Amino acid sequence: MKYLLDTHVLLCALVDDPRLSAAQREVLDTGELYVSAASVWEVGIKRALGKLAVPGDVFEVAHASGVRPLPITWAHADAAAALPAHHSDPFDRMLIAQAVAEGMALVSGDGKVGRYDVALVT
Repeated sequence: MKYLLDTHVLLCALVDDPRLSAAQREVLDTGELYVSAASVWEVGIKRALGKLAVPGDVFEVAHASGVRPLPITWAHADAAAALPAHHSDPFDRMLIAQAVAEGMALVSGDGKVGRYDVALVT
């Protein structure tokens, strides 16, 4: 199965954060992992605003460990715009739309994500 990591899970995985669940750790160890361009965008914005301090090579480190990039397509953007308004975060909405469109499970600890019809690993 293919898994899309949400930004928070990716950052936690890179530092082996103990808050990751057993199910999330299993996916990280055995799954085919992807990170969205939306996560790159989110980290860049939060870093520029001073809300997030992560190394500049965070995505290179992820890629070197086998994580694959997932570009944002027009179909993804259209699907994100059509989602019900259960979640207001545009980055999370994009990840949900991408996971559904690509037949992936989303690996996330965000409770609001469960309101959508998306395969989820929490």
